[in-house]
Amino acid sequence: MTEPQATPPPLPTEPSRHSRDTSWVGAVVLIALGLIFLAQNLVGFAWGNWWALFIFIPAGFAFARAWQAYQAEGRLTRQSSGPLVGGLALTAIALILLFGLSWSLFWPVFLIIGGLAVLLGALGDRP
Repeated sequence: MTEPQATPPPLPTEPSRHSRDTSWVGAVVLIALGLIFLAQNLVGFAWGNWWALFIFIPAGFAFARAWQAYQAEGRLTRQSSGPLVGGLALTAIALILLFGLSWSLFWPVFLIIGGLAVLLGALGDRP
């Protein structure tokens, strides 16, 4: 009769490449928010719509995803242009809200972003 063999302990797993590549985004956002709130406390710098800063969080992740897709393919593709355009749209929304700008004045920005989406998609289809 043979004795059951002991199973070796599991090896510590290394964080996935995806989590390592995007973990810096959260750090940068936290640092930026801290600096903005510190400036607000120290010098009276104030934004009325400070909550709009949190829109930059998904925008930062969209830009990180676009960069990862670009690095993986080595060129601009639909996988990189989609998140890039999404990040641009979120950034535009955040800036309009943050600075209290008029939507009626800046709505053409979204036409420009839409045009960039179509252009980048067409360029990304080329071999």
